Amino acid sequence: MTDDLLGRHRDVLPDWLALYYQDPLEITHGEGRYVWDAHGTKYLDFFGGILTTMTAHALPEVTKAVTEQAGRIIHSSTLYLNRPMVELAERVAQLSGIPDARVFFTTSGTEANDTALLLATTYRRSNTVLAMRNSYHGRSFSSVGITGNRGWSPTSLSPLQTMYVHGGVRNRGPFAAMDDDGFVRACVDDLTDLLGHTRPPAALIAEPIQGVGGFTSPPDGLYAAFREVLSERGILWIADEVQTGWGRTGDHFWGWQAHDRNGPPDILTFAKGIGNGMSIGGVVARADIMNCLDSNSISTFGGTQVTMAAGLANLTYLLEHDLQGNARRVGGLLIERLRAVAARVPHVREVRGRGLMIGVELTTPGTDRADPDAASAVLEAARAGGLLIGKGGGHNTSALRIAPPLSLTVAEAEEGAAILDHALRSLDQ
Repeated sequence: MTDDLLGRHRDVLPDWLALYYQDPLEITHGEGRYVWDAHGTKYLDFFGGILTTMTAHALPEVTKAVTEQAGRIIHSSTLYLNRPMVELAERVAQLSGIPDARVFFTTSGTEANDTALLLATTYRRSNTVLAMRNSYHGRSFSSVGITGNRGWSPTSLSPLQTMYVHGGVRNRGPFAAMDDDGFVRACVDDLTDLLGHTRPPAALIAEPIQGVGGFTSPPDGLYAAFREVLSERGILWIADEVQTGWGRTGDHFWGWQAHDRNGPPDILTFAKGIGNGMSIGGVVARADIMNCLDSNSISTFGGTQVTMAAGLANLTYLLEHDLQGNARRVGGLLIERLRAVAARVPHVREVRGRGLMIGVELTTPGTDRADPDAASAVLEAARAGGLLIGKGGGHNTSALRIAPPLSLTVAEAEEGAAILDHALRSLDQ
């Protein structure tokens, strides 16, 4: 059945729609932190549908909320009052840390970032945008135009003029050899110099931890230091929290909080984990920014009742069960376990991350050259051992991406680490 499905996939879907594995996998159902394929093989899931199954597969609280809401009404659009949408917006606004916040729901992170760019460029009357090298912000025309990762940017055409700033990757580039304070100063100087060569930008958009880029991040406080330069010029800060939000990093509920010395961002975007697999994205912004549009707008599917019910149930479960704290505790254990493994594997350049957002960068032993073949081999070996992980990275997709549901147990973390140990050591066999 799987071979037939693959053939049908290739017949009707685009060639550029990527599939993992030499023998692509059909996932048919899941429970907790595990999923099963069409042949009945069980896997421990350390990728969660690209960081989207945030709490657990088939979480009863979410399933119940979706079922009950679907039995009443699934959808009406934003042209009508929508109680679940208002309730979730109230909670997100309060949690965002942005004063006088307004929330607009979308169906994806791409659409959320697209909306943030619309707001920022309209508010500032500028189509110039600052973005980070190695960044990823989505697949729409505008979000591709600000993506600083060549592997995910299929066109140089864009409605925006984009300027790329140093700082999203700590251990590569011209400032890598500096200590953290020197790195931050150099990146701020680079930003200041760049602003002297361009028209006044609308905003800086940045992922606190770069997701598709391989879970790379700057030293804490970099974006706070950037904020001082930006605020002097009225330039907005957009925090892309599509992958870092909702406590995944363990230390903070939002990734921007590692850079909070000068306050919250002007605009925050979110998606993925809040719906636990349902299509929810959104934008949070100060009222003056959110309300700057001078024409009507709606969302046909953003904020639809059934997805809002899922988001409310999922967020409630996350907060009541302190999954942020669990991500910090179990994630810390997993990172240390993987660092112990990496010390014995010459291909591993670095194990990095926070909470349950962990990257393992692979290079040709003894060099800094990315080794995408090694990353693919480990992906296959992990699957053979019963573990699903992801990959990414700005240097030729050579980083493994590990991001399990936030309810991961210590025993499951140990199980996954053991499988990864075997998969990584197989590179030297």
